[in-house]
Amino acid sequence: MSSQLIPHPPPIQSFGITHTTRLRFVTGSAVAQTLITFQNLLDTLNFAASAATAYDVFQTVKIRFVEMWATPVIGNATTVQCEFIGNAAGVQGDEVIHTDTSMGIEPAHIRARPAPRSGVALFQNAAASTAFALTCPSGTVVDVGLTFRARPGVATVTQNVPAAATTGAWYFRGLDGLAAAATVFVPVINASASD
Repeated sequence: MSSQLIPHPPPIQSFGITHTTRLRFVTGSAVAQTLITFQNLLDTLNFAASAATAYDVFQTVKIRFVEMWATPVIGNATTVQCEFIGNAAGVQGDEVIHTDTSMGIEPAHIRARPAPRSGVALFQNAAASTAFALTCPSGTVVDVGLTFRARPGVATVTQNVPAAATTGAWYFRGLDGLAAAATVFVPVINASASD
């Protein structure tokens, strides 16, 4: 008689829902050293619990990259800049300034990644900690590569109330966490999907 092992289900790792995406924004005016927090990043995707209350779809976020393009006005220089700023304890970012300047017809362009061992490169919750700072002219295209995670049974209210949202609908916000009508970083999506 041969002995048979009874197979058991394999081990799994459960983090809830994980979603990796590239979000695109266009600046409506110039920005100088504008701070983007982890809460701002999480607020970019939210759903309305009522006309005046919204919750983040995801509870943690990891930054994969920030990419920017800005076309100069002929005869002028145009600069784009991203810095993964460190916090008071020096554990968030590496404080390296990623920058490019264009004086011709090609756009100024950067693709910045956080240092692998910095806090910015790890999953962060909806804290007011600064993820990065941006400097760029009006009309700059800003892409952020993010990995989001949703945890079951956890709800985080957005830092700003929605503008006449439809209960149960989900919305995009600006990169600064503001509604599409108020943000400098306008999401590049269907306008009806922005609060």
